[in-house]
Amino acid sequence: MFNVINSDMKTLTVRKYVSPLRQSQAQETRERILEALAALLARTGGEDFSFDTLAKESAIERRTLFRHFASKDALFDAFWEWINARLAPAVMPKSSDDFEALAPEVFDGFDAHEGVIRASLHSASGRAMRQRTLAARRTAFDAALREAACKMKEDDAKRFTAIVHLLYSAAAWENLKDYAGLSGRQSGETVSWAIATLKEALTRDR
Repeated sequence: MFNVINSDMKTLTVRKYVSPLRQSQAQETRERILEALAALLARTGGEDFSFDTLAKESAIERRTLFRHFASKDALFDAFWEWINARLAPAVMPKSSDDFEALAPEVFDGFDAHEGVIRASLHSASGRAMRQRTLAARRTAFDAALREAACKMKEDDAKRFTAIVHLLYSAAAWENLKDYAGLSGRQSGETVSWAIATLKEALTRDR
């Protein structure tokens, strides 16, 4: 911090100096923590996760972890956002066409982070994360699909929106990978085809 005396020589203003170097170091520490959490989740599935194990994994003191993330919720909220940014340039579609265009790339990203994605599906922390983001996901999906849904019968539109929620998901990727033997990209292409085919059929029926 440094002091500034105003021109009237009476008022003292205290300004906080922000060091670019310190900001850079803080960002590097944050990245290190999130990368360590990714490795930990991929290896353990996340069920035994604690700040102590994360501190050991990242070689960062526990108090430093809490300085960056005050709680597990804050940590995982930042982590899932961090992972999503690495899956694809835009994970959340803005239109029905986006669901078709993005699915192969997004599902290919699931393959690249397989351990973490499976942890998000089957760990307590992953389930908690999905519950916290569920309302926002529904709102975003409804908005993206509204234009296509308006061209369908009302009941068909509801079913179409529901099935897109199912198809455009990590759960669909996992099932297509495990039961159909498809790669992430093949799974994404299959989902893209299914959404396009269903949309075309329901729109034609209307």
